[in-house]
Amino acid sequence: MDREETSARIAALIEPFNKKGIEITDSTRFTDDLEFDSLTVMDFVAAIEDEFDIIISMNQQAEIENYGQLVDAVVKLQG
Repeated sequence: MDREETSARIAALIEPFNKKGIEITDSTRFTDDLEFDSLTVMDFVAAIEDEFDIIISMNQQAEIENYGQLVDAVVKLQG
């Protein structure tokens, strides 16, 4: 699966969590722009892991600050 397709699937997953209807770009930050709290982050990560059948470790999660980094990480984890 290429980056564009992965991004589209993640964009669909983020929709219910994007309460303010913020436009999602590669530079969109989860805590600053989308105002995700820790519980929202955990729910969102679980949805991504289920959708793509991957595991995103706590260390990886700590390094992911924006949407583009998340898409790149998911692409990499899929092999």
